[in-house]
Amino acid sequence: MGEHAVKILIAGAGATGGAFGTRLFEADRDVTFLVRPARAETMRAEGLRFVSPGEDRTNHIPVLTAAELATADGPGSTRFDLVIVAVKANGLESIIDDIRPAVGEGTRILPFLNGMAQIDRLVEEFPGQVLGGLVKIVGTVEDGVVHQMTDMAIMTIGELGGGAVPEPVAQTLDVPGCRLQIIDEITDALWEKWIFIAAAGVVTCLFRAPVGAIMAVGGRPQVIWIVDELEAVAAAGGHPVSAKARDMTLSMLTAEGSSFTSSLYRDVTSGLPSETEHILGHLASTAADLSVETPLLDLTLVQLRAGESLRQS
Repeated sequence: MGEHAVKILIAGAGATGGAFGTRLFEADRDVTFLVRPARAETMRAEGLRFVSPGEDRTNHIPVLTAAELATADGPGSTRFDLVIVAVKANGLESIIDDIRPAVGEGTRILPFLNGMAQIDRLVEEFPGQVLGGLVKIVGTVEDGVVHQMTDMAIMTIGELGGGAVPEPVAQTLDVPGCRLQIIDEITDALWEKWIFIAAAGVVTCLFRAPVGAIMAVGGRPQVIWIVDELEAVAAAGGHPVSAKARDMTLSMLTAEGSSFTSSLYRDVTSGLPSETEHILGHLASTAADLSVETPLLDLTLVQLRAGESLRQS
């Protein structure tokens, strides 16, 4: 990447991409968003509004559509040093084609996607160029406005095959308003997040309620069964969940009076496209390959798949 400023392309201006992209732009990083045409038109006209605790501002950040990226003038002019993929997992296939003109020989790709199948897919398409990454942030998008609901904004990255993250990438991503963590065992961390997201999805989708309501009717033992079942898959896969991560999961999924629901639950109950197959379906097939029985996960999948079948009929 040399001594020049790192050129960043962020695919997706949703809660994750919008929040971290705003932080990077405000720290004078070279940021461009890759978004759909309608979103590009709105962002060019109105900017990207970002609301976080105690903050509310609008920035006019450069945007490109896939068509514009593919037809940009000049040899190599569309190449970026770092491509951050911050879309829902079910949008990955189209994004792979969209970002291809942006990826040069030295480009690094940093996905913030739920589950592990998406990592494998990107590595297949861009071998040797994909970093492991995950973020912890509570956010949403309402009428095009990116909302960060709490002060928590943590980005964790690492080399999938070990080794050091390129220093220009690390320096570029280290900005105010976001805590950057660089770790060696990024694959273990990705598995831990996968298991947490899956557990949250199974708990709230199987029981069709927020955590507090489940606790109010005596659901704590069943939640622990679910967590134990899914953590057994990670252990069989060679990536056991740490005691610290388990404590965090149980704390969140057994909190009395909590209004917490998973993003999977919110998508399903809103009739939106969900990451059911990318998170739960892939975990179930992984468990089967490892000869780990997952009856509660399987039960949840039957319910969600049946509901999706009815929704599409």
